[in-house]
Amino acid sequence: QVQLVESGGGSVQAGRSLRLSCEASGSIYSMPTMGWYRQAPGKERELVADIISDNGPRYSDPAKGRFTISKDNAKKTVFLQMNSLKPEDTAVYYCFAKARESWRGDLEIYWGQGTQVTVSS
Repeated sequence: QVQLVESGGGSVQAGRSLRLSCEASGSIYSMPTMGWYRQAPGKERELVADIISDNGPRYSDPAKGRFTISKDNAKKTVFLQMNSLKPEDTAVYYCFAKARESWRGDLEIYWGQGTQVTVSS
């Protein structure tokens, strides 16, 4: 099993920054993808950014130019640096990872518990 633990959420004023972290642990043979989704009240969960081995980062349109995703492979940790935050960024942010627990295992998706980000105007 793969566990994902997020940290770094909180409440900030518009224009400020936050940095989210997500550390993976457990039985991990390979983990080619890590990233972040978010879900605002009354809305569907949406991709914010992910980082795929050999392909680099991808960003949703709202995240481009303001958010930066990075990954420390040795620590199995993914980060999301969020700058110039806006009230519309308010959401629960979920870390996810696509990983295999063995060389013959299927590529499964795993989720963190979510961390609240609240941006006030």
